[in-house]
Amino acid sequence: MKNNDGTPMQRIAPRHFSMVREFHLADFFTLGNAACGVGAVLLAMMFMASSQLEHFFWAAALAPAAFIFDVLDGRIARARHQHSALGRELDSLSDVISFGVAPAALGFAAGLQGGWDAVMLIYFVCCGVSRLARYNVTAESLAGDESGKVKYFEGTPIPTSVLLTGVLALAAWQDRLAGNLWGGVLQLGPWELHPLALMFALSGTLMISKTLRIPKL
Repeated sequence: MKNNDGTPMQRIAPRHFSMVREFHLADFFTLGNAACGVGAVLLAMMFMASSQLEHFFWAAALAPAAFIFDVLDGRIARARHQHSALGRELDSLSDVISFGVAPAALGFAAGLQGGWDAVMLIYFVCCGVSRLARYNVTAESLAGDESGKVKYFEGTPIPTSVLLTGVLALAAWQDRLAGNLWGGVLQLGPWELHPLALMFALSGTLMISKTLRIPKL
């Protein structure tokens, strides 16, 4: 490349933190969502180490906090007309942490530690990842011709896992964790299954449904 006078054009070296400089305001709210999810995972591990319910409740409280950040980033992006491919990917990756990995970690900390429980939790997270990947690649085809916005969700959105976190928080409040979990425990073959883990399997299945269509408000 040359300048107008024929001299070689100097290539400008990337500046430090150049990626962060390209972030929009909404992207920082998206990162707040991710931070809440990571915090919830760490607090779930702290609860397992300390057995202090305070840590469990704080972990559960970060789920609605992450949901608030998730709602705000979308509204800010629309208000400022700053949609981007980077923002969409940030949103999906943050949702995987806050509404996929974090609820599963909290469920494990609550006492869903049998072999079949682990299968349910892993299935739930994999469904969440699949749900977000499908949304990213189908968002344009699902958008209306005039508004350009997605009119409905295929399957339940992954933030609905906040309800699972709420159930676990209620169980903790009623001292129904570990050996006191609602539904008890079943011995199925070589592994144990806590029936409460089935709510994670149900949530994951609803997320990957192709026939379940939920209007996007």
